[in-house]
Amino acid sequence: MAKIAFDPGITERFSGRLRRIIDEDGSFNVRRVGGHLRDAGYFLYFMNLSWPAFLVQVPLIYLGIELLFAIAYYLVGVENLSGAPHNTPLQSFASAFFFSIQTFTTVGYGHIAPNSLMASSVAAVEAMSGILSLAIATGLIFARFSRPSAHMAFSENAVIAPFQDGQALMFRVANRRPNVLLELEARILLMTVENVDGELKRRYAPLNLERPGVLFLPLVWTVVHPITMDSPLWGRTPEDLQRLQAEFLVMIKAFDDTFSQSVHARRSYLTEEVKWNMRFAQSFRAGSEGEMELDLARLNDQVPA
Repeated sequence: MAKIAFDPGITERFSGRLRRIIDEDGSFNVRRVGGHLRDAGYFLYFMNLSWPAFLVQVPLIYLGIELLFAIAYYLVGVENLSGAPHNTPLQSFASAFFFSIQTFTTVGYGHIAPNSLMASSVAAVEAMSGILSLAIATGLIFARFSRPSAHMAFSENAVIAPFQDGQALMFRVANRRPNVLLELEARILLMTVENVDGELKRRYAPLNLERPGVLFLPLVWTVVHPITMDSPLWGRTPEDLQRLQAEFLVMIKAFDDTFSQSVHARRSYLTEEVKWNMRFAQSFRAGSEGEMELDLARLNDQVPA
């Protein structure tokens, strides 16, 4: 049996130049089509939304549901709501809308109440919908707050700089948050596109690291791959990497001491994001009271090697 090429799960198939395998935010450059509604994963969708988008979309959904019930009250007839002003169509709809908000949130101020079977039925359905919706929103907010995640800061560029008696590929990573990360591990894969028996295929090569892990990350960690004779980068030039459409895939794993769970972070560096004959400048210094100060804004600062 022929030796199977290493594939980390991103496939060897190559059908044209892609933007990149891993986007800058750590997500994979994959778009799913042809699925079903039951596969949509609405909970995952809201869990993965940014906080600004979450805080905009959830209230809009709530207002949309309340608006639908307000239309139902308006069609039933606002005269079936005791105490609701309905002298004009606009006033009638406003009464129906605000009664819908009160019923949906179970506030129930009491100055408006249904006085017919149809209006009471709509109110009963809305009250149940409101209770269930609030429970779902509460669960989502709790899950978003309690979910451990790694807010890692990566240097914008990787560099190839002198290292010991040769050269090395390097990039830097730091923790954006003040929490403690322990037992960090790093892995780098070099992805290239090569001609195999007349067919273009992706090839993946693990890169050995000078230090594959650190115990904790209070400052900054420079991840280093020495370019030795057994390295896939040995003898390569920037033009070679450009021709091979090289991409460096980075995976970081750490233990979050706050949540007592493992967290992960991903990033990739394209060939044009690798700077040759440059090295990173120091990004931390001693403070006035003897403490160490880390400047995250200088994480990507470089000087000629």
